[in-house]
Amino acid sequence: MSELIEYMQQLGQRAKSAARVIANADTGVKNNALNAIADEIETQQAVILAANTLDMKAGAKNGLDAALLDRLELNEERVAAMAEGLRQIVALPDPAGEISQINSRPSGIKVGQMRVPLGVIGIIYESRPNVTADAAALCLKSGNASILRGGSEAKHSNQAIALCISNGLKVAGLPAEIVQVIETTDRNAVGELIRMEGTVDVIIPRGGKGLIERITKEARVPVIKHLHGVCHVYLDDKAEKEMALSIALNAKTQRYGTCNTMETLLVAEAVAAEFLPELAALYEAKNVELRGCEKTCEVLPNCVKAVDADWDEEYLAPILSIRVVDDMEMAMDHIHDHSSGHTESIVTADYAKAMRFLREVDSSSVMVNASTRFADGFEYGLGGEIGISTNKLHARGPVGLVGLTTQKYIVLGDGHIRQ
Repeated sequence: MSELIEYMQQLGQRAKSAARVIANADTGVKNNALNAIADEIETQQAVILAANTLDMKAGAKNGLDAALLDRLELNEERVAAMAEGLRQIVALPDPAGEISQINSRPSGIKVGQMRVPLGVIGIIYESRPNVTADAAALCLKSGNASILRGGSEAKHSNQAIALCISNGLKVAGLPAEIVQVIETTDRNAVGELIRMEGTVDVIIPRGGKGLIERITKEARVPVIKHLHGVCHVYLDDKAEKEMALSIALNAKTQRYGTCNTMETLLVAEAVAAEFLPELAALYEAKNVELRGCEKTCEVLPNCVKAVDADWDEEYLAPILSIRVVDDMEMAMDHIHDHSSGHTESIVTADYAKAMRFLREVDSSSVMVNASTRFADGFEYGLGGEIGISTNKLHARGPVGLVGLTTQKYIVLGDGHIRQ
């Protein structure tokens, strides 16, 4: 255990030193590094795929289910997408050093804000080895050093990608320690990382609810996280029918295993008898199991009766809970009681209702007449994202480059002294 602690402390000290270097690097240098890493990933594609084959074989032997194996698997297309993702980040504006809100004060000084990196970011993630490249690139472009801890199931893939990152940094003349991938699979490394108050500034966990709950409970370092995505769509009595059906279908069935997938559909009682039978037919064609409240079951006799736990469940599967509500007020009350704070949407033609929904619903993304599936960094024009935060501090919603920075006040004077 003492060897692990020493190893982690060394990682932290190296990251802290490297953070000063990358924080002062100009945009051109950072972009050169990202392009060099992308080139390395393309050049080393065969090496990365061979490493991934080892992980896939071990995963199958250890009984990983089909969904986890799919997340773990790399192929030529996914490796190419990793490289392309880095080049997309090159094209994004660099937030570090941006100055805003300069105001002149009566004293003669000028006061503004400068956007600056967070410092050292620890990222803990599971399964997907492409996160190694994505996370490294976002941290690098925003001027941060990073310590990455992937799951043991992807250890060979992650180390192969880490070598590409290290080589790319060297090509650009930057220290390899700007991005460090933890080599040990010892689970205690996570416990050490989240307690490194002196060297790690922020922890970002990406994975299952159990992992994130553990990190949130045990961390001594600030955490940017979301536990789960219980997302809602409310079909108002002023909703245009075809729009309502289209959005409700897409929000649930476009993809099941994502945090921005709708898990509960709320329907105004005035339109329930009209909308629900057609929706049920659409969901049946997609093999979606419906679990409904008493009023829903009256309209849809074949619907499974929902239990209290259904309203708080992130299914990540072709299962949908449906509740008929009196009006928007009741819909917002339900969201207040059961939402995870991720994403909610209203479908309505009533402008006043739409504006009230936007103001009063307290989630990281609130939408009008749109599918919850749009709630991610790429669709918001942020480029890649490190994850989606349901925190209220410091970042909220998709966390891209800007979310990996903070602000400090700057004061410009010309010999000014306070009287």
